[in-house]
Order: sequence, then structure tokens, then C-alpha cells
Amino acid sequence: MRKRATAKEVAEAAGVSKWTVIRAFTPGASITAESKRRVLEAAEALNYSPNLLARSLATNLTHQIAVFVDDFANPHKLPFLEVLTERLQAEGLVAVLININRHFDHVHALLNADQRQVDAIILFGTAFRDETLRDRRLGPGLPPMFVLARDSQIEGVPAVACDAERALHEIVDYLHEKGYRRPGFMGGAKTLSTALGRRRHFIDCWRGKGVADVVELAAERYSAEEGADAVRKYLERTAAAERIDVLMCENDILALGAMDVVRSEFGLRVPEDVAVVGFDNLDLGASAAYDLTTYEQPKIEMMKAIVEMIMGQREAETVMLPGKLIVRGSA
Repeated sequence: MRKRATAKEVAEAAGVSKWTVIRAFTPGASITAESKRRVLEAAEALNYSPNLLARSLATNLTHQIAVFVDDFANPHKLPFLEVLTERLQAEGLVAVLININRHFDHVHALLNADQRQVDAIILFGTAFRDETLRDRRLGPGLPPMFVLARDSQIEGVPAVACDAERALHEIVDYLHEKGYRRPGFMGGAKTLSTALGRRRHFIDCWRGKGVADVVELAAERYSAEEGADAVRKYLERTAAAERIDVLMCENDILALGAMDVVRSEFGLRVPEDVAVVGFDNLDLGASAAYDLTTYEQPKIEMMKAIVEMIMGQREAETVMLPGKLIVRGSA
């Protein structure tokens, strides 16, 4: 195997000290432009790259960020992860993806992340409770934590999310203006749904317009199958004259499953018989097969904010960012 070039060899080739080489590859370090140029040219000629493991031992930073995810069935996660990992890598950080499931819960994930000495933890759309931190298996000094894409339910842990209150006001204002008056809301699992806040704001907005009764449909998981099952049960037990005229779904994947059942199993027209609205703006929802009205979260701005907090470039505090209502044919 080809021998790896060392910092000492780069220093000799560039005519500088070993510490100058280290500073050249350390973001924010003090080094003259000429010295950095000479180091980078020598490094390129020798095919040198810094040893990040050795650097982590010296700086007590691993440049690894743990990302906890517990809902891989939801297709909106992949575009978010694409933007997040791109933003982290641009700052010289790498994401360590940890799958939260029935075999590997939050406590085990925290222990795993702490053992790896990650620099921070991102709770991406995962239902995490404050009491988890009081588990006796966890020691003091856990890495800084941030909640992404939902409200934080942990004291002292900031969140970066789409502004749910503003989003649902925009959606309800639009639906009310279009003449809908018998709204329904389909949410996911209660612990996840509560942290999103969309159900609460949807109901409050309709009450503000004099509509006190909002029908609630419950899906156990965020999947098309669960969305289909929830709306199927509702339509089977509800007389046609008493049905809702618009269904707001907590996310697009629930909405797509609901639309399939509404049209194929019950022969209803969308939006003439019942309108459907989602949240997330999945690519599939934009297709002619669904033409789904939805709300787009500001992915780029959200990832920029959370990475800046991790890097110490902005204050670590909860940030709620505005998204955009996308009006299509389903409502």
C-alpha cells in the first residue's frame, strides 16, 4: 500500500514548520496567505490530507454530529437529510445517523453518541421527552442537543422548525376563503403529533373563524397505509350528508394515502366532494396523479440555522421559520 504523507513531509516541502501545516488545515487559525498557499500546494503535490483522528485527540473535537431518526417510512426525511448532510460537510463535519427503534431507544442512542464523543446531537423529527435525560444510565455532560423539524419538549434544548402557527393560519385562511366549513384533521402518533403543533393550531384557527367542531382522524404511523386506513374507517361510519368537506393531513404521505381511498374505494371526487391538504411538499404530491395542495417547509434556511448553532456562529435558541403555501388542485 502507498505510504500516507505526513505533516512533517509537507512542512519540509513547503519550507515551513509542522505547526504551520496544522494551522493551514484548521478553520479560523492564524496563518499568512503566503504560508497557507505554500502549504496547500505542497499538500496537493504529496496527496496529503490531515489525520482527523489525531486532530480530534488534540482538540477534543471529533467533528461528528449524531442525527437521531425514528421515522424512516416518511419520505420527506430523505430530502431533509440530503440538505443537512451537505451543510454539515461544508463545515468539515460528518453526520452519524442513529436509527431509533424498538430495539434501540433514545437512552441507548444517547449512550452510543456519548461514547463516540460526538460534538452535538440533532433530534430529527423524533419524539424525545425531558424525562429521558434523567435515566440513571446516563452520566453528566452529554453533548449539546438540538431539535430539528418540530417543537422542542426539552427544557434548555433549542428547536429549529417551520413556524406551525403561521403555516396553519395561512392554510385555514385560504380554506375559509374558498368556502370550506366542515374541516377534519388527520394526525399521526400522539407523541409525534403533539411536538409538531399542527393539530392544535388548525383547531384554534377554525375556532377563530367561528367553526367550533373539527373532526379528528388518527393514524398510528406516518405512512400512506395508515392514512388510507384512517380515512376509510371515517367514511365507513359517517353518513354522506355529515362528512367533512376538507381534510387537513399532518403530512403529505398521510394525505396521499387518504386520497387513494377517497377516490378509488368510495368514488368521491377531490376536491368537489372532499378537498385534501398535506404538509411537506413531497415530489409525488406534485404529480398529476395527486396535484396535492400542501405547505413547504424552508429546508435550506432550517439547516443553515441549526448548523450555525452547532458551529457557534449564532445563538443557540429556538427558531421558527416561515414556509410557503403551495396551492394545487386538491383544494
